[in-house]
Amino acid sequence: MLPWHRGPGVLAPALLGAVIGAAWQLQWAELPGWATHSAVAALGLLAAAVAARWRGMAPVAAAALALCAALALAWAATGARALGYAQGALPPALEGRDLVVEGVVAGLPRQGDTGVQFEFDIASARLAGAPVAVPASVRLSWLAAGPPAGSVAGRDGAALPAVRAGERWRLTVRLYRPHGLANPHGFDTELWLWERGLRATGHVRRGRDAPAPALLEHTWRYPVQQARQRVRDRLWAQVDDPRSAGLLVALLAGDQASIGPDDWAVFRTTGIAHLVSVSGVHVTMFAWLAVWTLGLAWRWLGRWRPGLLLAAPTPMVAGVGGVVLAALYAAFSGWGVPSQRTVLMLAAVTALRLSGRRWPWPVVWLLAMNALVWIDPWALLQPGFWLSFVAVGVLFATAWPQAPAPGGSALARQGREMLQTQAVVTVALAPLTLMLFGQFSLIGLVANLFAIPWVTLLVTPLAMLGAVWPLLWTPGAWAVDALLWCLHALAQVPGATLERPALPLGLAMLAALGGVLLVLRLPWAWRGWGLLLLWPALVYAPPRPAHGTFEVVAPDVGQGTAVLVRTARHTLLYDTGPPLGASTNAAERVLLPLLRAGGDRLDAVMVSHADSDHASGAASVARAHPRAVWWASWPLGGPGAEPPLDAVRARPCLAGEHWDWDGVRFEVLHPRPADHAAGLSENARSCVLRIGGDGGALLTGDITLAEETRLALERPELRTQLLLAAHHGSQTSTGPVWLNTLRPAVVVVQAGHRNRYGHPAPVVVRRLQARPLRWVASPRCGAATWRSTEPQRIDCHRDTARRYWHTPRAGAPAANGPDPN
Repeated sequence: MLPWHRGPGVLAPALLGAVIGAAWQLQWAELPGWATHSAVAALGLLAAAVAARWRGMAPVAAAALALCAALALAWAATGARALGYAQGALPPALEGRDLVVEGVVAGLPRQGDTGVQFEFDIASARLAGAPVAVPASVRLSWLAAGPPAGSVAGRDGAALPAVRAGERWRLTVRLYRPHGLANPHGFDTELWLWERGLRATGHVRRGRDAPAPALLEHTWRYPVQQARQRVRDRLWAQVDDPRSAGLLVALLAGDQASIGPDDWAVFRTTGIAHLVSVSGVHVTMFAWLAVWTLGLAWRWLGRWRPGLLLAAPTPMVAGVGGVVLAALYAAFSGWGVPSQRTVLMLAAVTALRLSGRRWPWPVVWLLAMNALVWIDPWALLQPGFWLSFVAVGVLFATAWPQAPAPGGSALARQGREMLQTQAVVTVALAPLTLMLFGQFSLIGLVANLFAIPWVTLLVTPLAMLGAVWPLLWTPGAWAVDALLWCLHALAQVPGATLERPALPLGLAMLAALGGVLLVLRLPWAWRGWGLLLLWPALVYAPPRPAHGTFEVVAPDVGQGTAVLVRTARHTLLYDTGPPLGASTNAAERVLLPLLRAGGDRLDAVMVSHADSDHASGAASVARAHPRAVWWASWPLGGPGAEPPLDAVRARPCLAGEHWDWDGVRFEVLHPRPADHAAGLSENARSCVLRIGGDGGALLTGDITLAEETRLALERPELRTQLLLAAHHGSQTSTGPVWLNTLRPAVVVVQAGHRNRYGHPAPVVVRRLQARPLRWVASPRCGAATWRSTEPQRIDCHRDTARRYWHTPRAGAPAANGPDPN
C-alpha cells in the first residue's frame, strides 16, 4: 500500500504520480505484453512497500518514492485494461462478411435523415450457420429503404426503421473494425469508440440475399435508455419546431445529435456550447441547484420536526442528496463520459467535506482527478477533462474568504459574485480553450452571463418538468427560441471569436499557466508574469516553407478530393471535399479546422469540377475565407450555376494560365477553351494544376485516360515528383502512358475507406506497384504531407500519430513501395 500515514505531503505526490502514469501509458503506439505490465506493477508495489516501511525516510525521498510507485501502478493498470480491450477486437477474417447476429439494442438510438444508428449488444453470431466470436458491443447503422413494415416517420417525413432500446433483434449485419478520418488536430473516432467499448461498427443488411430483420422480443434491459427514448419521442411530438425540440432533447435526454450544425456553430462562436450539452458544467450547476433546494427544504422540515436535523444534519442531506440527484440526471441524459467525470468529482469532494477532513485544496483536487482517471484513463485525452479540472482548480484557488462588500442587497451581492466567478473562469480558460480548439469566444462572457441563468433556471427545468406534464415543453420551446435569437445576434458581432494557430506543446503549457496566474489572488507584480507567458502564444506563427519551396497536404476527407498547398506566404486549396453525412461536409469537419490550426488564410481556391465529392464544401470555405480568389471549371459560379458553386464567383481555369508565388510557379494544364465547346463530361473538364515545375506536384481532378494521354503526347517532357492520382484511383485514369511520361516519385490516392467504387482499382494498384515509386492511399495513410525539399518522402498521419487503440491495418504499410529514406 502507498504510505497514506505520512499525510497530504506524501499523498499529493502519489496522486500526481498516478495521473502522470496513466497519461504516459496513453502515448504508446503499440501495447507492451502482459509480462512487461506485470513487471512494472511489481516494481510499483515494491516501491510502495519500501516507502510504507521506512519510517525514518526523509520527506523528499518518501514523496519521490510514492510518486514513482503510483506512476508505475497506474501505468500498469491502464495497460492491462487496454490489453483486455484489445482482445475483444473483431477478427479481420470476419470483416465485411454477412453475419446473422442476435442481441439487444443498447443505448439511445440516434435518428438521422437517412436512417438510425444504435449500439447493439451481441449475444450470438453465426457465419454461414457456424458460430463465430465477435465483439460484445458494436455500433450499427440501419438505413431507411422505403417505408418497410414496422417503421416510423422520421422528423423529415422519411420512413425510418423502428428500433427501440431494450428490444431483442435477429439481424443480418456486416461488421468492420473501427475506422475514422485521420487528420492533424482532427477528431479521433477510433479513440471515441474505444473509450465506449465499441470494438466494431457495421450496418444492417437488407435485400433478397439477406434474411429479413426479425424483432424477437421486448426486454426490460436498459430501462433508463427506454425511458429516454419515450421522453424524446413525446417531446418531438409535442414541439413542432425541430430546432427548439432538438435543444430541449439535448438538455433532457442528452441526445446532442438533435442539434443542427448551424446552431452548434453559433454555440461555439458565443462560447456556450458547454450549456447546451449535458457536460460537466451542466451537471455541476444541476447539483448546486439540487443542494440548495434540498438544504432549504430540509431546514423547513426541521422547523416542524427538529429531531430530523439532529439525526441527519442539513449539510449531509443536501450534499449526499445533491450528488445522488446529479447522478440520476447524468444517467438519464446518457451517462456520457463528461457526466461521469463530474459526478465522480462531486462525490469525492462531498465525501471529503462531510468526513470533516481539511486537506489542502490541491490534494482534494488531485483526489477527485484520480477517481476519474482510475475509472476512465482515456478521459485524459478529452478536452473537456482539462477544461473542467482547470476551472475547478481555479475556483478552488481563488475562493479565499472575503468580507462582504458594504451596502447593497443580497441579490446584488450574488450578482457581483456570479460576474466575478464567470470572469475568473473565462480568463483562466481562454488560453487552454485556444490551445484545444484553436478559437476562443470574445463575447463568451456576455453570452454566458445571460445564457447560464436562462438555460439553468428556465429552459432546463421546463424540459425536465415536461416529462411529467408535456404542455410545459411549449413554453420551453419559446424560451429556446428567445435564446437562439439572442445568440445568433451575438454571433454576428464582428470579431466575436479569436482564432489562433495550433501551438507547440511547450508554448501551450506556458500560455495555460499564464491564464491561471492572471486570476490568482497574487500581487499584480506576480500576475504580470501571466501576460508575459501569454504573449508568445498570441504572436506565434507556424513555420512556413522557405522561399522557392512549397508543401502539399492531402487530408483524409473520405471519398473525395481536397489538397492544401502552402508556399512561404500564400495558401491555395485545390477542391473542397465531399459531403460527410446528410448535414455536414469535409470542409466543416476537416479543412477549416486544419486551416485554422496551420494559421492559414486562403489566397486562392481552385475547384477542379462541380461533382459533389470535389465541391461540396465550396460554400463553407467561401464563408470562412471571403477574400480568396476562386477558379473553377465550367459551369462557373454565380447566378444560374449548379450548387454548390452558386455560392461563389469563380474564374475559368484554362490551360496556359500561370502565376508565381514566393518563387513557386503555378500553371493550369487543362482544360483548353475548345474542351468546353466539345461537350466533354464534367470529369474530363477537370482543372489540372501543375506546381513547381518538373520537381513539383501535379493535381489532376477526375480527368480520364483520354485527357492523360493527350497531355502526355502534347508534352512528352512533362515530369513531376508528386502526382495526385486522378478520380481517386479509378480504372478510368492513371494509365501507363501517363505514369511513364511523368515518372513520379510519389503518388497519392485520395479515396474513402471501403468505398463502394472499389477505389483504388486493382489495375491501378498493379500499375503503381510495377514502378519504382511510393504510393499512399488515404484509408491507410490518413493525411499525407509532401515537401518539395524532400521529393521522395511522404509523411502519413496514421504513422506519425499512431496510438495503440488505432486499428492496425493488415497487409502493406501506409506508404507502399520502396522506401528511399
